[in-house]
Amino acid sequence: MTNGERSDSIVRGFALSSVFWLVVGLVVGLWLAAEMIFPALNLAPWLAFGRLRVVHTNGLVYGFTIAGIFAGGYYLLEKLTRTRLAFPGLAKAQLWLFNAAIALAALSLFAGMSTSREYAELEWPLDIVVAVLWVMFAVNVMGTLVKRREKQMYVSLWFLVACVVTVAVVYILNNLAIPVSLTKSYSAYAGVNDANVQWWFGHNAVASVFTFPILAMFYYFLPKSTGLPIYSHRLSIIAFWSLVFGYLWTGAHHLMLTPVPEWIQTVALAFSLFLIAPSWASVINGFYTMNGNWDKMRSNYLVKFFILGITFYGLQTIQGPTQAIRALSGHLHYTEYIPGHVHMGTMGWVTMVISASMYFMMERISGREIHSVKLANVHFWLILVGQLLFTVSLWIAGIVQGAMWKATNPDGSLMYTFLDSVAAMYPYWAVRFAGGLLYFAGILVFAYNLYMTSRSTPGTKWSAASAAGSRAACVPSGEPG
Repeated sequence: MTNGERSDSIVRGFALSSVFWLVVGLVVGLWLAAEMIFPALNLAPWLAFGRLRVVHTNGLVYGFTIAGIFAGGYYLLEKLTRTRLAFPGLAKAQLWLFNAAIALAALSLFAGMSTSREYAELEWPLDIVVAVLWVMFAVNVMGTLVKRREKQMYVSLWFLVACVVTVAVVYILNNLAIPVSLTKSYSAYAGVNDANVQWWFGHNAVASVFTFPILAMFYYFLPKSTGLPIYSHRLSIIAFWSLVFGYLWTGAHHLMLTPVPEWIQTVALAFSLFLIAPSWASVINGFYTMNGNWDKMRSNYLVKFFILGITFYGLQTIQGPTQAIRALSGHLHYTEYIPGHVHMGTMGWVTMVISASMYFMMERISGREIHSVKLANVHFWLILVGQLLFTVSLWIAGIVQGAMWKATNPDGSLMYTFLDSVAAMYPYWAVRFAGGLLYFAGILVFAYNLYMTSRSTPGTKWSAASAAGSRAACVPSGEPG
């Protein structure tokens, strides 16, 4: 396919939309971090912590990550199938509907319209819009796969299909609700069942949004950007089927030591520990792909994003399952340790891989080299240092917090009040805020660099020769279009 035959404008639109919502979501996140240090900033009702927090999470999950998945998914789909999107007009309509839906979602959450179910806070009219958007995406993915000219399906396509199917299933089942007005509904489930379904959805959202499609991008864009074949296709397929099999059973590890039946908690714990193996299969695959070529970490600006990204994925997939162990869960759950764990995955793994994938795609779409490699390197170091300050400070804060909550005097009374533990968090929150500022500065550099690269103004032509060496890397037989 030539550039004129690909759906470049759609990919560019989703990529730039993704970065726009990333900036908006981080601005809200910084305000939230500042509120933790300066409570006077908690300006109710519109800027109250409870409302801003859901705007932050939904903006980054649905605005940034999902748009990044649409951009990366459509790009690699066309390449790996050697076929143009089955319904490009539908994808264009999806782009416009997506941005309108995210804007309405943010507005409704600012206004306090929320189901109060984590990551599923949108009220039922917007849930329907989300479902419609996902059907539009699924129709294009499945339709393109049906008419593909490359018969062999590379592992990235398998991960993309898993994303399409699992998001649809868990989102629809968890958001079944009984509307009582246009802006209010109640869950179709009750009590412990409601909690169980909610966290079955919550953890599978991590798999469907933060794991499967990001691994699809990693397995496609790392070989393409380095010119190195993936170390083992067999290992990648083993990792895929093991992840798909294991993830669906782990949701209840969010409910350890709660009224949920103990056997359900134990099953979730066992499958959580099992997931370390397939997760690390992808980590090892990434590291061994670079075997003997580690100098590319210096010579190729994209490689360090992918390798540090998969490293954070590996760390997170050890940290997450071990947190499910009851003794550790009893000490760490509900503390600052958990946001630290989540942000290592989102700020490290997810954002680094999507950022590098967007740089790669935008060079090919615009037909010119990146606006500034130096700025890309600045972007990398700012988000790396910012993320480490953010997450490490919260891990330490969580351990301190958990210890203070459980400390007792010789007579059995609590050694600290809850307010004592809150006051002890201030230094850690200050470090987190500083880390967030650094991270945000890095993202602004990224947004500027990507936008300048996307413009069709004259610049250094992207070298097709540099990509030619990498073409054979992704598909064992044949060359993707």
